[in-house]
Amino acid sequence: MEFPQVDLPVDMIAWTDVTESILNIYKQSCRLKACIFALCTEGSIKVSINLIDTEVKRGDLVVLLPGTIIQFHGQMEKMRVAFAGFSAHCHNGVNIIHFTSSSYSNILENPVLRLDDKIASYFKDYFALLAKISTDDTMPTTVTSRNILRGLLSGIDELYGIRPQGTEGIRSRKEKIYRELVQLVIENYKEERKAQFYAQEMGLSLQHLSTTVKQVTGKNILDLIAYVVLVDAKAKLKSTDMTIQEIAYSLNFPSASFFGKYFKRHMGMTPQEYRNS
Repeated sequence: MEFPQVDLPVDMIAWTDVTESILNIYKQSCRLKACIFALCTEGSIKVSINLIDTEVKRGDLVVLLPGTIIQFHGQMEKMRVAFAGFSAHCHNGVNIIHFTSSSYSNILENPVLRLDDKIASYFKDYFALLAKISTDDTMPTTVTSRNILRGLLSGIDELYGIRPQGTEGIRSRKEKIYRELVQLVIENYKEERKAQFYAQEMGLSLQHLSTTVKQVTGKNILDLIAYVVLVDAKAKLKSTDMTIQEIAYSLNFPSASFFGKYFKRHMGMTPQEYRNS
């Protein structure tokens, strides 16, 4: 099933008083191209995140990474949300996986994080600051927005590290396998891009691992590996002055030509075309 894709019109947007009238634009399921962080400051709302229904309550921080499928079902009571969002143009220059290396798979699996009142107040104040910055014509450059996003991701990574979600008991065996695979890919994608390597590392047959990933995500192992590789490649292309050859070597491709073919196969354009886009 293809979902309509939703992005933000500028690099960074932040608001501190979002109500259900604004969230109604997400009444229909859509896939986010943007990266969004939202804090429920009052009331509660029912949402579907990656097709799983959940209730978001006061003090919950919601982390919606690019590619997340979101649908707003309605508020349980009067509700308010503070949020900061970063467009695809902005986050394509940031290696999101690098800045959430220890928690990326956990964020995907548990996008709603319960905060204590003190930490929640910090996020509310921070989103208020970002709201001022995002409306200041002298401030919100792409570079500034990307630096803010990097800082937010690093903070989120630490929060997930010290606040385990306690879902191990109910997580299915298939989901555990997928989460372990994601973490392995993050740790090894620069050196290993063959599915067989990951199956061996996990002590599983390639067929079993492939079937499991397909059942959990609808995609195959090589899709996952390519996604992680391309997040890194796109960030380097958009936010560094590295040559195409330097980027190719940094990702352990034998040549710029080989990297170019890999990139174009998955992105539909050459690395240089992407850099210029």
